[in-house]
Amino acid sequence: MKAMIFAAGIGSRLKPLTDEMPKALVPINGKPMLQHVLLKLKAAGFFDIVINIHHFGGQIIQFLESNDNFKMNIVISDERDYLMDTGGGIKHAFPYLKGDEPFLVHNADILSNVDLKAMYQHHLETDSLATLLVSNRSSTRQLLFDKSKNLCGWRNNETGEVKPAYPYIDCSKLSEFAFGGVHVISPKIFEHMDEWTGKFSIINFYLSICPKAPIRCYTTDDVELMDIGKPEALAEAGEWIKKHYLSGF
Repeated sequence: MKAMIFAAGIGSRLKPLTDEMPKALVPINGKPMLQHVLLKLKAAGFFDIVINIHHFGGQIIQFLESNDNFKMNIVISDERDYLMDTGGGIKHAFPYLKGDEPFLVHNADILSNVDLKAMYQHHLETDSLATLLVSNRSSTRQLLFDKSKNLCGWRNNETGEVKPAYPYIDCSKLSEFAFGGVHVISPKIFEHMDEWTGKFSIINFYLSICPKAPIRCYTTDDVELMDIGKPEALAEAGEWIKKHYLSGF
C-alpha cells in the first residue's frame, strides 16, 4: 500500500529547534517525529512511501539513508525550490502516487491511536474521493459534515467565518469535527486538479470539489490525536507515545 508523509513544513511554531533542523526530525523520546510515523505506517502495511521535503530537506534524506529507509520503499518528492502547501504537494507527487490504488496521506507532526489499515479498508468500501480522519475535539478551525458524513463546509470558531460548500446549506444543522491530518485519497483526485496549479491547500480543494465528488469523514469512538507541531505538545508527546506503544514498533 502507498502513503505520503508531509515533511516539508518550515516548523515556525517550533523555533528555535527548527532553526537547525526540519520539523520532521525534531525528536520525541529520542526518535524523530518522522520515524514514529514511518514505523506506524509500516506496522499497518504501508511499504511504498513518498516523503515531501523543503526546509533542511537534505537532513531528511541523510536520516533516511543512514537508516536504510527502515526497510521500506521510500521516494522523495523534492520541494526545496518551492514549498507547494498540502494540495500542491500532493499534486507535485503525482508521478509517485498515480495508478489505481488509493493512497494514505499523513502529517509528520501528528500522532494518533487510529488503526490506519482499518481506515484504509473503510475508504475502499465507499465511493469517496477522499476519506478524512476527524475527531470531536476543540479546535479553532472545524470542518462541517452532514448526517451522511459528507463534507459541506468549514468554520473558524475564532473569527466566526464560515465557508459553506453549498450556498443553500444551513451550517447550524451540520456537525463540527476537527481534521486529524490523515486522509485516504483515491487517485481519481488528480482528474479534478487540472485547474489547480502551484501552491494550494488541500482543504480549500476539498471544499471546492465536495459538491461534485464525495469527501467524507472517518472517526472512531476512542480516537485520540496529538498535534506535536507546537512546543507545548512536545513534553506531553513522550508520555503519549509510551501510552500508545508507538515507540515499540
